[in-house]
Amino acid sequence: MNFKKKDYSNVLLVASISASLVGIIAFVYLFVLDFNIYWFIFWPMIFALYQSPAVYLFWLWKKQKRK
Repeated sequence: MNFKKKDYSNVLLVASISASLVGIIAFVYLFVLDFNIYWFIFWPMIFALYQSPAVYLFWLWKKQKRK
């Protein structure tokens, strides 16, 4: 496939938003189903782990946009 620079940038932005939403949904799904004190204590680290793919894709989008 021959993507233009703008098309590739848009794909990265949409992928970043989608990954973020999926991460939030997965976190809430796991958090609500099996609530215990460990989830409560470690939720910031677990949430950051689920958001890391979205952050990486957003970083790629910003890097692509600057070029």
